[in-house]
Amino acid sequence: MERIKQRIKELRNKINKHNFLYYVEANPEISDFEYDQLLKELEKLEKEFPQFNDPNSPAKKIGSDLANTFRAVAHKTPMLSLSNTYSKDELLNFDKQIKSLIKDELGNNEIEYVCELKIDGVSVSLIYENNKFVRAVTRGDGTVGEEITNNIKTIRSLPKEVQTDDISDFELRGEIFIRINDFNKLNYERELAGEKQFANPRNFTAGTIKLLDPKEVAKRPLDIFVYYLLGDSSNVKTHAGSLKFLSQLGFNVNPNYKICSSIKEVFEFCSYWEEHRKDLPYEIDGVVIKVNNFEYQNKLGANLKSPKWATAFKFKAVQVQTKLNKITWQVGRTGIITPVAELEPVKLEGSTISRATLHNYDEIKRKDIRVGDTVIIEKGGDVIPKIVSVVLENRSAGQEIVTPPQYCPICKNPVLIKENEVAIYCENVRCPAKVKAQIEHFASRKAMNIEGLGEAFISKLVDLGYLKDVSDIFELKKFKDKLINLEGYGEKSIENLLASIEDSKNKSFPKVLYALGIRHIGEGVAAKLSSEFKSLENLENASKEDLEKIHDIGPSVYESLMSFFRDEKNKVLIKKLFDSGVQLELKSDNSIKNLLNGKTFVITGTLDGMKREEAKELVIKNGGKVSSSISKKTDYLIAGENAGSKLNKANELGVKVILQKEFLEMIKND
Repeated sequence: MERIKQRIKELRNKINKHNFLYYVEANPEISDFEYDQLLKELEKLEKEFPQFNDPNSPAKKIGSDLANTFRAVAHKTPMLSLSNTYSKDELLNFDKQIKSLIKDELGNNEIEYVCELKIDGVSVSLIYENNKFVRAVTRGDGTVGEEITNNIKTIRSLPKEVQTDDISDFELRGEIFIRINDFNKLNYERELAGEKQFANPRNFTAGTIKLLDPKEVAKRPLDIFVYYLLGDSSNVKTHAGSLKFLSQLGFNVNPNYKICSSIKEVFEFCSYWEEHRKDLPYEIDGVVIKVNNFEYQNKLGANLKSPKWATAFKFKAVQVQTKLNKITWQVGRTGIITPVAELEPVKLEGSTISRATLHNYDEIKRKDIRVGDTVIIEKGGDVIPKIVSVVLENRSAGQEIVTPPQYCPICKNPVLIKENEVAIYCENVRCPAKVKAQIEHFASRKAMNIEGLGEAFISKLVDLGYLKDVSDIFELKKFKDKLINLEGYGEKSIENLLASIEDSKNKSFPKVLYALGIRHIGEGVAAKLSSEFKSLENLENASKEDLEKIHDIGPSVYESLMSFFRDEKNKVLIKKLFDSGVQLELKSDNSIKNLLNGKTFVITGTLDGMKREEAKELVIKNGGKVSSSISKKTDYLIAGENAGSKLNKANELGVKVILQKEFLEMIKND
């Protein structure tokens, strides 16, 4: 049973990680199919073992693109995700379930579907009041999104006002995208300018709509297709009718949709576009199948995550063959050594691929991959190239089996292979590759957010001997004159860097704990540990039992922490950080008391003159805990403007709801 519990926890962590990479970072590592397999396994285990139920499980919630960058806005109608299908059998099951749920309404009639191309872009909600465009909101977590109105106003094809007497206040759902030629042109211009190219059109789009300056967004040729109407119109009774109506109003509706009178016609539509998708001027990754009749849609309803009246048929990833020339081994910040395939360059999905991930040595062994092989590659999540299989009939006699490295490829220290783990480790804390990766993590936006300390500059500073570990960052001011004279760096850029380093000393203890890069301690775990133990010293002295009392903190976190604190070099590192003025405990002063001790808060909506992150820090500094979701264990919901579904959930569960003013009164020092 403990094994099942650990597998459920592992799956939740993996899915949450991939949700973050896809929705927030716009940088997926795995394909939709691989993601869905993880999700299905979790759903199956949670159904079979309800004793491990967790309302916050990703099996019960859709992924979120919320980054607390823009104003939070609640969706009037939840913005759900679609279920995915990958085969005709799964589509047949979808059709069968639809017919069984509305058999009384259907009688002997066939159900009518509308098939649309699934544009590979970013979903958005568009609000019109009195026929004027007033607001655009991201999907967010399905119930609350972020307002990006000014950025969406830059899309020229989107009508800002429509002329009709048939409808006045309505909401549209649409997909923002960039055409392939426009994307390639931008990348070509960046290449000429010596700038890093964008990975793919979807990532580019997701990053663009979250830019803080609409003027920058306006320089990028985004476009939009609208695909769904929410609002009463007496003339619209079907989904196909709504698409026609929206097109007449001047909205950009994708013309390649079809009304299908049978599931057989749906198959034919999917097959045609899987074969012809490369003929389109924009990227698609599947077909969306929707019940046409709005009355049937309302009858069918939705589950927690998806409408029951629609599904997506996902296309298979495009694959190509090429030759594996060699395998190199790379060292990450935790010392894990991973293999990378060096390939004969080949075109795949609009980009030239010369490298692919091999994940770990077990992957090489399982697929029997050898140097010199002809291999089949595809892009995981349409982003990360990976080797799917080997073309064995092309293998030559004498191709040697790949063996794992015995020494670190960078520092040449002997490697460590831990029992029951597939990873291979370099344990040398001074390994240059580890040091560079650790410093990159420490300086990253989600950690200490040191502007000007990017990958290339870090590599240069490590190679020159200025940086040997993260604590040396705070000593760079001693070398200001030498840094200014480095090629490509002027006085202004170095002054800005040093100012950002100085400013980073004010980063909160949870940020610092995350920045240290201790294995298994991500942002969420760092926040929980900081809230519970208040300082790095207390955390070092915590027992295994102390740690495991905290929700979602398991033995792996304890082992990782103890390994970190036992290392004498890390003890020296901690002292150097402390001497530099880095926050190794939650800030406290005489004006702050332990007024919220043991109380759990959830914060929702838009606060007045305060970001939610600031409110979270106030809760933690005053002894309270912050959760992202409402449960019976929640003591208070702090409700701002547009509080949304969390307010309804709090009322259902009897959780006390307070306004921002009441919260500030609670922590006021009388």
